[in-house]
Amino acid sequence: MSLLFTNYTLGSPRGPLSLSNRIVVAPMCQYAAINGEAQDWHLMHWGNLFNSGAGLFIIEATGVAPEGRITPACLGLWDDRTEAAMKDKLTRARKLAPAIPVFIQLAHAGRKASSATPWDGGQLLAVDQGGWETQAPSAIPQLLGERLPHELSKHELTGLIAAFVAASERADRIGIDGIELHSAHGYLLHQFLSPIANQRTDEYGGAFENRIRFPLELFKAVRDSYKGVLGIRISACDWVEDGWTPEETADFAVQLKTLGCDFVHISSGGISPNQKIALGPNYQVPFAKIVKEKSGLPTMAVGLITEPQQAEEILEKGEADLIALARAFLYKPRWAWEAAAALDGVVSSNERYWRCLPREAQAIFGSVKVGQR
Repeated sequence: MSLLFTNYTLGSPRGPLSLSNRIVVAPMCQYAAINGEAQDWHLMHWGNLFNSGAGLFIIEATGVAPEGRITPACLGLWDDRTEAAMKDKLTRARKLAPAIPVFIQLAHAGRKASSATPWDGGQLLAVDQGGWETQAPSAIPQLLGERLPHELSKHELTGLIAAFVAASERADRIGIDGIELHSAHGYLLHQFLSPIANQRTDEYGGAFENRIRFPLELFKAVRDSYKGVLGIRISACDWVEDGWTPEETADFAVQLKTLGCDFVHISSGGISPNQKIALGPNYQVPFAKIVKEKSGLPTMAVGLITEPQQAEEILEKGEADLIALARAFLYKPRWAWEAAAALDGVVSSNERYWRCLPREAQAIFGSVKVGQR
């Protein structure tokens, strides 16, 4: 049997969570919220991808505070209003598809917050254009010439931890199955890890042990409160000289494991416009392998993995345990169906779609037989 279509179990203090296959829909920002609230776009988007055949779906980067959003159009989970909107759309979407575990990526954008949407340029917004004061480990902007972010005080760090804990509790009430903390792509937790963005002189800056201190404190606080599956997404490499490294990522993952981390999701980049990323198929997979081998944590690989056999080979080589795809699912929402047809796998979908398959691919829905008058 194809490894991509074997079951996989993630552990947690609450108990094991079984995934029907190793395919993950990675978090993808939709920039479709209003004041942080999920909209009909999210209902459509989630319902569509719940029918993708993937074993796990992760909701996009979701701000734990209004100032933590990447853009004014980003999703949030910081009060009763945003919680109610997400619960409504998620409950309705889940009724339209087979049961699939759903995680959420909780995030704070730090100095990369207060930005325009990508189709409006993606640059830092002025306050009179709907922007706000950004926050960061150090008063260093993402781009030269931008206004400086506010350097977070120790008291404010305590408040941020409380915001992540509160958002995790809201996610739990909604019925979300797991949480991924966002420590990648140049956002706040990644900013603490990277010496490019973190030039503090207190116990939260400088040496590796200091730069990982706040992310570990935050992770521990969420772990102490939240008993579902809890993992983290990490940019394993800054792709900048003297930046954060894959070896540091592996050491960080070892410490996360001691705190009860259930999985790591390995990405890269985002901390600096000077990054020089060597793009190509599987370009981030070696980072996932390094982290998996050193930490022993269940590991998701992501990044230009586009073909079923390519995903299968990553699993066969033991380089990762789960395969995450993002834009590939936007382009081909039924990517997992095609992978099942290619690799003799089986997926689930709403019965309204059963008749659409070519005759030679009908086995991907198991022994289903659909009549026709």
